[in-house]
Amino acid sequence: MIEPLSYAFRNDDTSILTLDSIGWQKIRSPDYSFSGDTRPDSGHVIFQYTLSGQGYIELEQHSIPLPKGSGFLVKIPSKHRYYYVEQAEPWEILWLNIRGAEANRIWDLVIEQEGHILQRESNSPLIQGLWELLRVISEEKVTDKFLLSAEVYNWMLTLVKTSGEMRKEISANSITLIQRAKTYLKENYALPVTLDILSDYCGVNKYHLCRLFQKSEQTSPLAYLRDRRMEAAIALLRTTDLPVQEVGQRCGFESPSYFGKVFREYMSMTPKEYRMKKLEFPYDAIYYE
Repeated sequence: MIEPLSYAFRNDDTSILTLDSIGWQKIRSPDYSFSGDTRPDSGHVIFQYTLSGQGYIELEQHSIPLPKGSGFLVKIPSKHRYYYVEQAEPWEILWLNIRGAEANRIWDLVIEQEGHILQRESNSPLIQGLWELLRVISEEKVTDKFLLSAEVYNWMLTLVKTSGEMRKEISANSITLIQRAKTYLKENYALPVTLDILSDYCGVNKYHLCRLFQKSEQTSPLAYLRDRRMEAAIALLRTTDLPVQEVGQRCGFESPSYFGKVFREYMSMTPKEYRMKKLEFPYDAIYYE
């Protein structure tokens, strides 16, 4: 495999998992843009990996860069768009497009574990497996749909296995990063903290921070912040005579109505009711961590 190349396979068999297309490509044109809600290949799933250069993907109205070592998983149809912005270096990618119910199930599983964006080294089993699949097609001329289905399913097993391992493994650097984020949230719960502010403080991309935080704490940074705010509010309600509105303000809640809404979600009562029910709830503090 000297030059970039790609292959497509066409058949009407929906009884098995099938490979639609696979390729290695260098993108140089800003015309490269694919939207997940306008494509005709409904029921398909896509994995794409950056070998060099950089592209972008829009997810939930956010544009996320895809530098070397990053890849993404998307389903067709869904709300996303991946694209190239003209720059000095082309966007070199590996990709495959698969169709079938089992592929969709695997994508759902991995997206739940890691999110849509994956980080893998180029020499990782997942990426090396993709190169091997491309080699089998280009050099051994394997085109039989059943043989290709077996090869693709084997690659997907590697995807599931490595995704599970990524979920379990939190490096020492990641632990330090998460602890730094948690400390900041504990100390600054009264301030209008956003993901952008938190990620700037930690010195990392906010999407990367959210993935690590979720993996480590089984919750999001903003949900963790809300827990800390509630802990502080409960303590102030029980140990001070401050008006309820001021308690909410001191604990970072943007409005009295929002404070009341969140409090009811946690305690199934209003802040005033909690303050009054000292016999049923004889606690000066409640912790959610």
